[in-house]
Amino acid sequence: MTEQLVLNYSIAGDDFTKAGEAAADFKTVLKKTGVPPDIIRRAAICMYEGEINMVIHADGGDAEIIIGADKIEIILADRGPGIPDIELAMQEGYTTAPENIRSLGFGAGMGLPNMKRYSDGFDIKSAPGVGTTVKMTIMLPKNRE
Repeated sequence: MTEQLVLNYSIAGDDFTKAGEAAADFKTVLKKTGVPPDIIRRAAICMYEGEINMVIHADGGDAEIIIGADKIEIILADRGPGIPDIELAMQEGYTTAPENIRSLGFGAGMGLPNMKRYSDGFDIKSAPGVGTTVKMTIMLPKNRE
C-alpha cells in the first residue's frame, strides 16, 4: 500500500447496541488491505477498547484511523468529562464505570492498559471538563502485499 487510507467513525455515547461496530468495520478493512492477522488482532483490540471507553465514559466521540505503508494510527477524541488522574486510570483494574455497566460485562478497568499494551506507540491527553484524546500507533511489517 503506497497511499494512505483514512477511516472516520462517529461513536455514539451510551449506546451499547452499536458499541463495537466501528472496530468490526476497521478489522474488515484491515483484512482487505492485506494486513497480517497478528497486527489486525492488536489494532482491533486497541480500537475496540477505545470505542467502548467512549461509549461508557464519554458522550461518544470521533475516531480517525490512518492506514499507511508503515503504520496504522488510531486517534480517538471524546467529548467526555476528561480523566483527572491518568496515572491512576492506566492501572489495570481501575475503573470509574458504574455498577450497571459492570453488570453488563464492561468497565473492568482494562481498556487503557490494553490499548497501551497492544500498540507500539501510545499517547493520552485529557482535560477535566473538555475530554480525552488517545493516539495509538501500530507498526506494520515492511514487506507486506
